[in-house]
Amino acid sequence: MPAAAKPPFRADHVGSLLRPSEVHEARAKKAKGEIDAAALRRVEDAAIRKAVAMQESVGLNAVTDGEFRRGFWHVDFLTGFSGIVPTQSNYAVTFKGEGGATAETRSMLAVTDKIRRTRPIAGPDFDFLKSATTRTPKLCIPAPTYLHLRGGRNTVSRAAYPDMEGFWSDIIAAYRAEIADLASRGLTYLQLDDVTIAFLCDEVVRAQLQRDGEAPAKLPALYTDVINRIVKDRPANLSVTIHTCRGNHSSMWMASGGYDAVAETVFGGLQLDGIFLEYDTERAGGFEPLRFVRKGMRVVLGLVSTKTGVLESKDALKRRIDEAAKYVPLENLCLSPQCGFASTEGGNKLSEDEERRKLALVVEVAREVWGEG
Repeated sequence: MPAAAKPPFRADHVGSLLRPSEVHEARAKKAKGEIDAAALRRVEDAAIRKAVAMQESVGLNAVTDGEFRRGFWHVDFLTGFSGIVPTQSNYAVTFKGEGGATAETRSMLAVTDKIRRTRPIAGPDFDFLKSATTRTPKLCIPAPTYLHLRGGRNTVSRAAYPDMEGFWSDIIAAYRAEIADLASRGLTYLQLDDVTIAFLCDEVVRAQLQRDGEAPAKLPALYTDVINRIVKDRPANLSVTIHTCRGNHSSMWMASGGYDAVAETVFGGLQLDGIFLEYDTERAGGFEPLRFVRKGMRVVLGLVSTKTGVLESKDALKRRIDEAAKYVPLENLCLSPQCGFASTEGGNKLSEDEERRKLALVVEVAREVWGEG
């Protein structure tokens, strides 16, 4: 079987890792003014080196910094652009957990001025990761479509952008400049983290979008076009994937629903090297929508849950891979956890040892199925 010489790899992962106690403690001290930014970064550096060593030890070819320098998967990066600011407003869609638990989300963003990239955002962090590993350093950044999904036109200043195409053009240009800089630093594996693909499959979310004044049926094509414009003309040695998520905070989620509503447009239209899809629970629906995946694009099956410490059965994972292979050739499939372990700094409800075991399981199954990790 052809080897996954370029990303995504047969055994891959979404990116974020549980923050160790020393990082939590240092961030708390920094917030109280007890240490400065340089001291916090030294703690983060040491923790990232340990996280890199852990990923290498289980056999992963793609290594991340665990997003240890971020508080949220999206806020820290997006607010690095001029014109985007964090807000603390509630939104109608809430997180849901086992046993009927719920939680609000207040990590909203707003566009208050023209969007500009005035400085490197992820470059310095990538430089450190690259220096800390001999494997492929993987960088994960949020897709800009999140800005629009959570509130639609209402999140974008009409004074700054009377025409929404001006907004899209500016943020696409900002992303292209950031990605060009990262490529010049040696980046060969970029992952765009996205919630729109899966969220647009949830009827509650679609109803909220209509209340926001948007047309949910038109958004899959719009968001696919935005992503394609961002990565168009990327360097030949830069592999770009996208990970889609139904929400991931403290082992809770937001959205449910199979990919049927978006599959033909998104799976068939994205001009990327791979797509990470959550398939860990029945909330993701069946594999039938995979028949629309563009020929040549790899599908990374997120079959291993990051929301629980319970270790999946190898045989069960292999059966699920066989089921997916009815719609996508086995040589175009890969395996990963369904999401990150800590999309927010608090992390999901499992231990660091359980996290390591989950990653090791992904590698072991990949080697047994494809003969390589």
